Amino acid sequence: MAWDLNSARPIYTQIADVIRRRIVGGVYPTGHKLPSVRDLASEAAVNPNTMQRSFAELEQEGLICTERTAGRFVTEDQSVIETQRERLIRSAVFEFAEKMRGIGVESGQLCEQIETVLKEGDEKFEN
Repeated sequence: MAWDLNSARPIYTQIADVIRRRIVGGVYPTGHKLPSVRDLASEAAVNPNTMQRSFAELEQEGLICTERTAGRFVTEDQSVIETQRERLIRSAVFEFAEKMRGIGVESGQLCEQIETVLKEGDEKFEN
């Protein structure tokens, strides 16, 4: 099944975001060998060159590394992964807060709503 990509941003950055989230979320753990460019390109329904460009971006960030004949692997440097996790969290929180401000939600009210929703979610999981 093709990945959910749109034309609002360059496709290669969206692909890098998907792989980045998979790494940070543990789908691809530290030291894990990544699927080949062709396999992931096929999964995402994109050109292999586009996938290659996404890998290059992730490699520049230090999230993945290439071993010449063995393929690409997730970094074993946990601090790099934690830095990316923090960046993703902050970005998501900022985006959410901006949306809430757009509908007139104040910071205090936003915090209260988040606490309420999380508590309701915890109660759902307990039952």
